[in-house]
Amino acid sequence: MQRWNRKKTQFPVLVFLLFLFIVFSNLHSENSILQIQDGHDRAPRHQDSITYVKPNLFSPQNQGPEVLDRFSTCNSTKEYSGRKIAWTDRKPRYGHRRETLERCDVFSGKWVFDNSSYPLYKESDCPYMSDQLACHKHGRSDLGYQYWRWQPHNCNLKRWNATEMWEKLRDKRLMFVGDSLNRGQWISMVCLLQSVIPADKRSMSPNAALTIFKAEEYNATVEFLWAPLLVESNSDDPVNHRLDDRIIRPDSVLKHASEWENADILIFNSYLWWRQGPVKLLWSTEANGACEELDGLGAMELAMGAWADWASKVNPLKKRVFFVTMSPTHLWLAPSPPRIFFLSYHLCSYF
Repeated sequence: MQRWNRKKTQFPVLVFLLFLFIVFSNLHSENSILQIQDGHDRAPRHQDSITYVKPNLFSPQNQGPEVLDRFSTCNSTKEYSGRKIAWTDRKPRYGHRRETLERCDVFSGKWVFDNSSYPLYKESDCPYMSDQLACHKHGRSDLGYQYWRWQPHNCNLKRWNATEMWEKLRDKRLMFVGDSLNRGQWISMVCLLQSVIPADKRSMSPNAALTIFKAEEYNATVEFLWAPLLVESNSDDPVNHRLDDRIIRPDSVLKHASEWENADILIFNSYLWWRQGPVKLLWSTEANGACEELDGLGAMELAMGAWADWASKVNPLKKRVFFVTMSPTHLWLAPSPPRIFFLSYHLCSYF
């Protein structure tokens, strides 16, 4: 009887020892994995030797190096050095931007089909519609996309009113900045707004890098700035920008910022142009056309960092900055009135 009890008392001890063995084995395995991961993290990368470069100040008095254009070339190419852009004399950033008084959560909803009050404009009624975007004119028959309306779950949006929108924009500049995706949104906004402005009280500047639609009565403009890579590049020509080698000047975001600096509302976009192979970097301080090379994703991160550094200094009480997230190619899509209406609703809610 004593022998049976003795074995019984030893059994929990064996179980406990086995449990400790399993625990220590797992800890040893996790520690090994962490060491391996730490080894990978400590592998030589460009980020480990970051040098922050102050943006090149672009002004008529100090234009810096020769402006990039489609004829610019690199005389030599080397590996990316790890430089990034940041103001060295950073000023205090503005606090949190004001909260909208709007109680309706317009971000929670769905698209509903509405063929009674939509479309908001007809392509044929807009004199500023470009042939690139005139799908109906060139034979597209499935126009049902024009009848979709955004419906929040717990509230209703006011119907679009061009006059009310102009009142919100009175004495202001609304500017789209980016590539042809934002150009399509700009055209759609112009088509929505132009119908209530008499022909002799509105104007459109010639097709250039900065194109401006102006309504004299409201002293307001709706503008588009062609800047597909946001920073200065050899693709900044609004017409001749299809080039084999893409070259950017990462520290020259202020070249374009000199155009958009005084706008009251800014809508930026940039994405597809970074997906067309490696990008060459020509820094303002480099002489003799010596370029660095970086893959598209890394170059986009670099340029977006320069843009974000500029945007972080914007006073949100005086200027509104939006960024349109990445979108699939739009070569077969017309500008979307529902989408631009949704954007314009948000613009109105801030003023």
